Amino acid sequence: MNREKSYPPSVDKLARLINDDADLHVYAVMAAREAVQADGDWEPVARSRFLQCVSPGLTPVINMSGVVLHTGLGRARLAPEVADSVTSAAGSHSPVEFDLDSGQRGDRQDHVRWILTELTGAEDALVVNNCAAAVVLALSAVAGGGVVALSRGQMVEIGGHFRMPDIIKMSGCDLVEVGCTNRTHLRDFERVMGEEPGVLLRCHQSNFAQVGFVSQPDPAELASLAKSRGWRFVDDLGSGCLVDTVRYGLPKERTLREAVSDGADLVLASGDKLLGGPQAGILVGNRELIGLCKAHPLARAMRVDKLTLAGLEATLRMYLEGRESEIPVWAACSKPQDEIRRDCLAMKKAWGSGVVAEGTTELGGGSFPGVGVPTWRFGLGIGDEGVAKRLREAGVIGRIEDGQIWLDPRTATPDEIREARWVLKAIRENESDEI
Repeated sequence: MNREKSYPPSVDKLARLINDDADLHVYAVMAAREAVQADGDWEPVARSRFLQCVSPGLTPVINMSGVVLHTGLGRARLAPEVADSVTSAAGSHSPVEFDLDSGQRGDRQDHVRWILTELTGAEDALVVNNCAAAVVLALSAVAGGGVVALSRGQMVEIGGHFRMPDIIKMSGCDLVEVGCTNRTHLRDFERVMGEEPGVLLRCHQSNFAQVGFVSQPDPAELASLAKSRGWRFVDDLGSGCLVDTVRYGLPKERTLREAVSDGADLVLASGDKLLGGPQAGILVGNRELIGLCKAHPLARAMRVDKLTLAGLEATLRMYLEGRESEIPVWAACSKPQDEIRRDCLAMKKAWGSGVVAEGTTELGGGSFPGVGVPTWRFGLGIGDEGVAKRLREAGVIGRIEDGQIWLDPRTATPDEIREARWVLKAIRENESDEI
Protein backbone atom coordinates (compact mmCIF):
# COMPACT_ATOMS: atom_id res chain seq x y z
CA MET A 1 0.00 0.00 0.00
CA ASN A 2 1.46 3.35 -1.02
CA ARG A 3 1.54 6.02 1.64
CA GLU A 4 0.96 9.57 0.62
CA LYS A 5 4.21 11.50 0.88
CA SER A 6 4.11 14.18 3.55
CA TYR A 7 5.77 17.52 3.11
CA PRO A 8 7.10 19.81 5.83
CA PRO A 9 5.15 22.94 6.72
CA SER A 10 6.42 26.31 5.66
CA VAL A 11 9.11 27.84 7.83
CA ASP A 12 6.81 30.72 8.77
CA LYS A 13 3.93 28.43 9.75
CA LEU A 14 6.17 26.19 11.85
CA ALA A 15 7.81 29.19 13.53
CA ARG A 16 4.41 30.60 14.54
CA LEU A 17 3.29 27.19 15.76
CA ILE A 18 6.16 26.86 18.24
CA ASN A 19 6.26 30.46 19.44
CA ASP A 20 3.87 33.37 19.88
CA ASP A 21 6.31 35.89 21.37
CA ALA A 22 7.22 38.52 18.78
CA ASP A 23 10.52 39.29 20.51
CA LEU A 24 11.60 35.68 20.07
CA HIS A 25 10.36 35.26 16.51
CA VAL A 26 13.86 35.38 15.03
CA TYR A 27 14.84 32.32 17.11
CA ALA A 28 11.67 30.49 16.08
CA VAL A 29 12.45 31.09 12.41
CA MET A 30 16.00 29.78 12.86
CA ALA A 31 14.69 26.67 14.62
CA ALA A 32 11.98 26.09 12.03
CA ARG A 33 14.44 26.51 9.16
CA GLU A 34 16.63 23.75 10.62
CA ALA A 35 13.68 21.51 11.51
CA VAL A 36 12.18 21.36 8.00
CA GLN A 37 15.42 19.75 6.83
CA ALA A 38 14.73 16.78 9.11
CA ASP A 39 12.86 13.62 8.11
CA GLY A 40 9.48 14.15 9.75
CA ASP A 41 8.84 15.10 13.40
CA TRP A 42 9.27 18.70 12.35
CA GLU A 43 7.42 20.25 15.27
CA PRO A 44 9.28 18.39 18.09
CA VAL A 45 12.60 19.09 16.39
CA ALA A 46 11.71 22.75 15.98
CA ARG A 47 10.60 23.10 19.61
CA SER A 48 13.78 21.47 20.90
CA ARG A 49 15.98 23.68 18.74
CA PHE A 50 13.97 26.77 19.69
CA LEU A 51 14.61 26.13 23.39
CA GLN A 52 18.32 25.82 22.66
CA CYS A 53 18.31 29.09 20.71
CA VAL A 54 16.56 31.16 23.37
CA SER A 55 18.75 29.86 26.21
CA PRO A 56 22.11 31.59 26.77
CA GLY A 57 25.02 29.26 26.12
CA LEU A 58 27.28 30.35 28.98
CA THR A 59 24.95 29.63 31.89
CA PRO A 60 26.31 29.01 35.41
CA VAL A 61 26.98 25.37 36.29
CA ILE A 62 27.99 23.63 39.51
CA ASN A 63 31.36 21.96 39.10
CA MET A 64 31.30 18.63 40.93
CA SER A 65 33.44 16.89 38.33
CA GLY A 66 36.35 16.26 40.67
CA VAL A 67 38.54 18.65 38.66
CA VAL A 68 39.30 22.12 40.06
CA LEU A 69 40.58 23.70 36.83
CA HIS A 70 38.23 21.99 34.38
CA THR A 71 39.08 23.35 30.92
CA GLY A 72 35.62 22.49 29.60
CA LEU A 73 34.10 24.52 32.43
CA GLY A 74 36.29 27.56 31.92
CA ARG A 75 39.24 26.61 34.15
CA ALA A 76 39.72 29.02 37.06
CA ARG A 77 36.68 30.35 38.84
CA LEU A 78 37.11 34.01 39.74
CA ALA A 79 36.78 35.27 43.28
CA PRO A 80 33.51 37.17 43.89
CA GLU A 81 35.28 40.52 44.21
CA VAL A 82 37.19 39.80 41.00
CA ALA A 83 33.94 39.00 39.20
CA ASP A 84 32.55 42.29 40.52
CA SER A 85 35.52 44.15 39.05
CA VAL A 86 34.91 42.53 35.65
CA THR A 87 31.20 43.37 35.83
CA SER A 88 31.97 46.98 36.73
CA ALA A 89 34.38 47.32 33.81
CA ALA A 90 31.91 45.67 31.44
CA GLY A 91 29.01 47.90 32.40
CA SER A 92 30.82 51.21 32.13
CA HIS A 93 33.55 53.05 30.27
CA SER A 94 36.99 52.53 31.80
CA PRO A 95 40.33 54.37 31.49
CA VAL A 96 41.91 51.41 29.71
CA GLU A 97 44.33 53.55 27.71
CA PHE A 98 43.64 56.97 29.19
CA ASP A 99 45.78 58.73 31.77
CA LEU A 100 43.39 60.42 34.19
CA ASP A 101 46.19 62.61 35.55
CA SER A 102 47.48 64.08 32.29
CA GLY A 103 44.44 63.59 30.10
CA GLN A 104 46.66 61.95 27.49
CA ARG A 105 46.59 58.47 26.03
CA GLY A 106 47.89 55.86 28.47
CA ASP A 107 49.19 52.29 28.31
CA ARG A 108 46.73 49.48 29.09
CA GLN A 109 49.57 47.38 30.47
CA ASP A 110 50.09 49.91 33.28
CA HIS A 111 47.11 48.44 35.16
CA VAL A 112 48.90 45.11 35.76
CA ARG A 113 52.59 45.66 34.99
CA TRP A 114 53.53 47.11 38.35
CA ILE A 115 51.81 44.32 40.31
CA LEU A 116 53.38 41.58 38.20
CA THR A 117 56.87 43.00 38.63
CA GLU A 118 56.32 43.36 42.37
CA LEU A 119 55.07 39.77 42.74
CA THR A 120 57.72 38.17 40.51
CA GLY A 121 60.81 40.35 40.90
CA ALA A 122 60.98 40.81 37.12
CA GLU A 123 62.15 44.02 35.45
CA ASP A 124 59.08 44.30 33.24
CA ALA A 125 55.88 42.52 32.28
CA LEU A 126 53.43 42.18 29.42
CA VAL A 127 50.02 40.51 29.20
CA VAL A 128 48.48 39.01 26.05
CA ASN A 129 45.38 36.91 25.48
CA ASN A 130 46.71 33.41 26.34
CA CYS A 131 49.94 31.54 26.99
CA ALA A 132 50.18 30.05 23.49
CA ALA A 133 50.08 33.60 22.17
CA ALA A 134 52.80 34.55 24.66
CA VAL A 135 55.02 31.78 23.24
CA VAL A 136 54.46 32.87 19.64
CA LEU A 137 55.07 36.51 20.49
CA ALA A 138 58.18 35.85 22.59
CA LEU A 139 59.84 33.65 19.97
CA SER A 140 58.87 35.92 17.07
CA ALA A 141 60.23 38.99 18.84
CA VAL A 142 63.31 37.51 20.52
CA ALA A 143 64.48 34.75 18.18
CA GLY A 144 63.76 36.77 15.05
CA GLY A 145 63.49 33.75 12.76
CA GLY A 146 66.57 32.14 14.27
CA VAL A 147 67.17 28.86 16.05
CA VAL A 148 65.05 27.61 18.96
CA ALA A 149 66.44 24.58 20.82
CA LEU A 150 63.92 22.44 22.71
CA SER A 151 64.24 19.09 24.47
CA ARG A 152 62.44 16.20 22.79
CA GLY A 153 60.96 15.41 26.18
CA GLN A 154 59.16 18.76 26.19
CA MET A 155 57.66 18.71 22.69
CA VAL A 156 54.18 18.65 24.13
CA GLU A 157 50.77 18.59 22.52
CA ILE A 158 48.24 20.67 24.43
CA GLY A 159 44.45 20.59 24.15
CA GLY A 160 42.94 21.04 20.72
CA HIS A 161 45.84 19.26 18.96
CA PHE A 162 48.18 22.27 19.28
CA ARG A 163 51.76 21.07 19.34
CA MET A 164 54.74 23.03 20.61
CA PRO A 165 56.90 22.23 17.55
CA ASP A 166 54.17 23.65 15.31
CA ILE A 167 53.91 26.79 17.45
CA ILE A 168 57.66 27.30 17.19
CA LYS A 169 57.56 26.96 13.41
CA MET A 170 54.59 29.34 13.20
CA SER A 171 56.76 31.86 15.03
CA GLY A 172 59.09 31.82 12.04
CA CYS A 173 61.87 30.03 13.91
CA ASP A 174 63.92 26.95 13.12
CA LEU A 175 63.31 24.19 15.66
CA VAL A 176 66.33 22.18 16.77
CA GLU A 177 65.42 19.02 18.65
CA VAL A 178 67.67 18.28 21.61
CA GLY A 179 68.32 15.14 23.63
CA CYS A 180 66.04 12.11 23.90
CA THR A 181 62.43 11.71 24.92
CA ASN A 182 63.25 10.58 28.44
CA ARG A 183 66.65 12.15 29.07
CA THR A 184 68.12 15.47 28.00
CA HIS A 185 71.39 16.84 29.39
CA LEU A 186 72.96 20.29 29.43
CA ARG A 187 75.65 19.03 27.04
CA ASP A 188 72.93 18.23 24.49
CA PHE A 189 72.06 21.93 24.34
CA GLU A 190 75.73 22.92 24.18
CA ARG A 191 76.24 20.76 21.09
CA VAL A 192 73.58 22.55 19.04
CA MET A 193 74.55 26.11 19.96
CA GLY A 194 76.26 27.72 17.01
CA GLU A 195 77.90 31.08 16.43
CA GLU A 196 74.60 32.85 15.71
CA PRO A 197 72.56 33.57 18.84
CA GLY A 198 69.31 31.73 19.33
CA VAL A 199 66.88 30.74 22.07
CA LEU A 200 66.99 27.90 24.57
CA LEU A 201 63.34 27.08 25.26
CA ARG A 202 62.08 25.19 28.28
CA CYS A 203 58.46 24.04 28.07
CA HIS A 204 56.32 22.75 30.93
CA GLN A 205 54.93 19.27 30.31
CA SER A 206 51.37 20.38 31.01
CA ASN A 207 49.07 17.36 31.22
CA PHE A 208 51.53 14.46 31.44
CA ALA A 209 54.46 13.41 33.62
CA GLN A 210 57.62 11.40 32.95
CA VAL A 211 58.79 8.95 35.59
CA GLY A 212 61.60 6.44 35.85
CA PHE A 213 64.88 6.87 33.96
CA VAL A 214 64.35 10.56 33.11
CA SER A 215 66.24 13.83 33.45
CA GLN A 216 66.15 17.44 32.30
CA PRO A 217 68.70 20.24 32.85
CA ASP A 218 68.10 22.55 35.78
CA PRO A 219 66.56 25.86 34.61
CA ALA A 220 69.32 27.85 36.31
CA GLU A 221 71.91 25.85 34.35
CA LEU A 222 70.12 26.59 31.09
CA ALA A 223 70.00 30.29 31.97
CA SER A 224 73.75 30.32 32.74
CA LEU A 225 74.58 28.45 29.53
CA ALA A 226 72.50 30.80 27.41
CA LYS A 227 74.11 33.85 28.95
CA SER A 228 77.63 32.50 28.45
CA ARG A 229 77.00 31.94 24.74
CA GLY A 230 75.04 35.12 23.99
CA TRP A 231 71.77 33.21 23.62
CA ARG A 232 68.43 33.84 25.33
CA PHE A 233 66.63 31.51 27.72
CA VAL A 234 62.82 31.49 27.55
CA ASP A 235 61.06 29.49 30.27
CA ASP A 236 57.45 28.54 29.45
CA LEU A 237 56.40 27.90 33.03
CA GLY A 238 52.76 27.37 32.10
CA SER A 239 50.92 27.28 35.41
CA GLY A 240 51.50 30.87 36.55
CA CYS A 241 51.92 29.76 40.15
CA LEU A 242 52.61 32.50 42.70
CA VAL A 243 52.35 30.52 45.96
CA ASP A 244 54.04 27.66 47.78
CA THR A 245 51.85 24.76 46.67
CA VAL A 246 53.11 22.54 49.49
CA ARG A 247 50.93 24.63 51.83
CA TYR A 248 47.92 23.17 50.03
CA GLY A 249 48.95 19.53 50.19
CA LEU A 250 50.44 19.49 46.70
CA PRO A 251 53.94 18.76 45.39
CA LYS A 252 56.33 21.65 44.94
CA GLU A 253 55.61 23.76 41.84
CA ARG A 254 58.05 26.42 40.63
CA THR A 255 56.68 29.90 40.99
CA LEU A 256 57.03 32.82 38.63
CA ARG A 257 59.38 34.52 41.10
CA GLU A 258 61.59 31.42 41.27
CA ALA A 259 61.72 31.15 37.47
CA VAL A 260 62.80 34.79 37.23
CA SER A 261 65.36 34.25 40.01
CA ASP A 262 66.76 31.25 38.11
CA GLY A 263 67.87 33.69 35.43
CA ALA A 264 65.37 33.23 32.60
CA ASP A 265 65.32 36.14 30.18
CA LEU A 266 61.58 35.67 29.72
CA VAL A 267 59.11 33.62 31.76
CA LEU A 268 55.73 32.77 30.25
CA ALA A 269 52.58 31.65 32.05
CA SER A 270 48.81 31.32 31.91
CA GLY A 271 46.46 33.49 33.92
CA ASP A 272 43.68 30.93 34.36
CA LYS A 273 45.58 27.98 35.83
CA LEU A 274 47.24 28.04 39.25
CA LEU A 275 47.24 31.82 39.25
CA GLY A 276 43.44 31.57 39.47
CA GLY A 277 42.53 34.53 37.26
CA PRO A 278 41.05 35.06 33.81
CA GLN A 279 42.50 33.56 30.64
CA ALA A 280 45.64 35.48 29.77
CA GLY A 281 49.22 35.00 28.64
CA ILE A 282 51.76 36.55 31.00
CA LEU A 283 55.32 37.48 30.03
CA VAL A 284 57.73 38.68 32.71
CA GLY A 285 61.48 39.21 32.61
CA ASN A 286 64.18 41.28 30.94
CA ARG A 287 63.07 44.86 30.22
CA GLU A 288 64.75 44.96 26.82
CA LEU A 289 63.10 41.75 25.64
CA ILE A 290 59.70 42.74 26.99
CA GLY A 291 60.16 45.95 25.00
CA LEU A 292 60.82 43.93 21.84
CA CYS A 293 57.65 41.94 22.47
CA LYS A 294 55.60 45.09 23.03
CA ALA A 295 56.88 46.64 19.81
CA HIS A 296 56.26 43.53 17.70
CA PRO A 297 53.25 43.74 15.31
CA LEU A 298 51.80 40.54 16.78
CA ALA A 299 51.40 42.25 20.16
CA ARG A 300 48.50 44.27 18.73
CA ALA A 301 46.79 41.12 17.45
CA MET A 302 47.16 39.47 20.86
CA ARG A 303 46.11 42.49 22.93
CA VAL A 304 43.98 41.90 26.02
CA ASP A 305 40.67 43.70 26.51
CA LYS A 306 39.46 45.65 29.52
CA LEU A 307 37.58 42.69 31.02
CA THR A 308 40.72 40.55 31.14
CA LEU A 309 42.71 43.42 32.59
CA ALA A 310 40.06 44.10 35.24
CA GLY A 311 39.94 40.44 36.28
CA LEU A 312 43.69 39.98 36.28
CA GLU A 313 44.39 43.17 38.20
CA ALA A 314 41.84 42.28 40.88
CA THR A 315 43.24 38.75 41.21
CA LEU A 316 46.84 39.96 41.44
CA ARG A 317 45.86 42.48 44.11
CA MET A 318 44.60 39.60 46.26
CA TYR A 319 48.07 38.02 46.09
CA LEU A 320 49.69 41.37 46.83
CA GLU A 321 47.48 41.76 49.91
CA GLY A 322 48.27 38.25 51.16
CA ARG A 323 44.72 36.99 50.52
CA GLU A 324 45.53 34.24 48.04
CA SER A 325 43.64 31.65 50.13
CA GLU A 326 40.42 33.46 49.14
CA ILE A 327 41.08 32.82 45.45
CA PRO A 328 38.74 29.94 44.50
CA VAL A 329 41.43 27.56 43.19
CA TRP A 330 43.27 27.73 46.52
CA ALA A 331 40.09 27.93 48.59
CA ALA A 332 38.98 24.67 46.97
CA CYS A 333 42.32 22.98 47.66
CA SER A 334 42.22 23.98 51.32
CA LYS A 335 38.54 23.14 51.95
CA PRO A 336 38.37 21.03 55.14
CA GLN A 337 37.75 17.32 54.67
CA ASP A 338 35.06 17.28 57.36
CA GLU A 339 33.10 19.95 55.50
CA ILE A 340 33.36 18.05 52.22
CA ARG A 341 32.12 14.85 53.88
CA ARG A 342 29.16 16.69 55.41
CA ASP A 343 28.27 18.02 51.96
CA CYS A 344 28.37 14.48 50.58
CA LEU A 345 26.14 13.16 53.35
CA ALA A 346 23.65 15.98 52.70
CA MET A 347 23.50 15.07 49.00
CA LYS A 348 23.08 11.39 49.88
CA LYS A 349 20.14 12.28 52.11
CA ALA A 350 18.56 14.32 49.30
CA TRP A 351 18.99 11.45 46.85
CA GLY A 352 17.83 8.82 49.31
CA SER A 353 20.56 6.26 48.71
CA GLY A 354 24.09 5.94 47.35
CA VAL A 355 27.53 5.90 48.88
CA VAL A 356 29.96 8.41 50.36
CA ALA A 357 33.55 7.43 49.68
CA GLU A 358 37.05 8.85 49.76
CA GLY A 359 38.57 9.98 46.49
CA THR A 360 40.93 12.48 44.88
CA THR A 361 40.21 15.90 43.42
CA GLU A 362 42.43 16.59 40.42
CA LEU A 363 43.83 20.06 39.80
CA GLY A 364 43.33 19.85 36.02
CA GLY A 365 44.02 22.58 33.48
CA GLY A 366 47.43 21.12 32.62
CA SER A 367 48.60 21.43 36.23
CA PHE A 368 49.96 18.58 38.37
CA PRO A 369 49.15 15.67 36.02
CA GLY A 370 48.28 12.55 38.00
CA VAL A 371 48.30 14.47 41.29
CA GLY A 372 45.43 15.79 43.37
CA VAL A 373 44.20 16.43 46.89
CA PRO A 374 42.24 13.93 49.02
CA THR A 375 38.49 14.44 49.01
CA TRP A 376 35.14 12.85 49.76
CA ARG A 377 32.59 12.29 47.03
CA PHE A 378 29.02 11.09 46.72
CA GLY A 379 28.14 8.21 44.43
CA LEU A 380 24.52 7.89 43.33
CA GLY A 381 24.71 4.11 43.13
CA ILE A 382 23.88 4.12 39.41
CA GLY A 383 25.69 5.04 36.22
CA ASP A 384 22.66 5.79 34.09
CA GLU A 385 23.51 8.35 31.38
CA GLY A 386 19.92 9.55 31.42
CA VAL A 387 20.27 10.64 35.05
CA ALA A 388 23.69 12.17 34.35
CA LYS A 389 22.11 14.13 31.49
CA ARG A 390 19.29 15.40 33.69
CA LEU A 391 21.89 16.52 36.22
CA ARG A 392 23.80 18.34 33.48
CA GLU A 393 20.63 19.97 32.17
CA ALA A 394 20.01 21.23 35.71
CA GLY A 395 23.56 22.59 35.80
CA VAL A 396 25.18 19.94 38.02
CA ILE A 397 28.32 18.52 36.43
CA GLY A 398 29.64 15.24 37.85
CA ARG A 399 31.48 12.32 36.34
CA ILE A 400 30.75 8.66 35.58
CA GLU A 401 33.45 6.36 36.88
CA ASP A 402 33.40 2.61 37.50
CA GLY A 403 29.79 2.46 36.38
CA GLN A 404 28.60 5.08 38.87
CA ILE A 405 27.79 8.80 38.84
CA TRP A 406 30.01 10.66 41.29
CA LEU A 407 29.67 14.19 42.65
CA ASP A 408 32.69 15.83 44.32
CA PRO A 409 31.63 18.93 46.30
CA ARG A 410 35.16 20.26 46.94
CA THR A 411 34.79 23.05 44.34
CA ALA A 412 31.17 23.96 45.21
CA THR A 413 30.02 26.85 47.38
CA PRO A 414 27.43 26.38 50.17
CA ASP A 415 24.73 27.88 47.93
CA GLU A 416 25.69 25.46 45.17
CA ILE A 417 25.51 22.52 47.58
CA ARG A 418 21.93 23.52 48.46
CA GLU A 419 21.08 23.82 44.77
CA ALA A 420 22.57 20.40 44.03
CA ARG A 421 20.59 18.83 46.86
CA TRP A 422 17.39 20.32 45.48
CA VAL A 423 18.19 19.02 41.98
CA LEU A 424 18.96 15.53 43.29
CA LYS A 425 15.72 15.40 45.25
CA ALA A 426 13.68 16.63 42.28
CA ILE A 427 15.18 14.09 39.89
CA ARG A 428 14.67 11.29 42.38
CA GLU A 429 11.02 12.18 42.88
CA ASN A 430 10.21 12.78 39.22
CA GLU A 431 12.16 9.90 37.74
CA SER A 432 11.83 7.21 40.41
CA ASP A 433 10.03 4.86 38.06
CA GLU A 434 12.97 4.91 35.65
CA ILE A 435 15.68 4.46 38.25
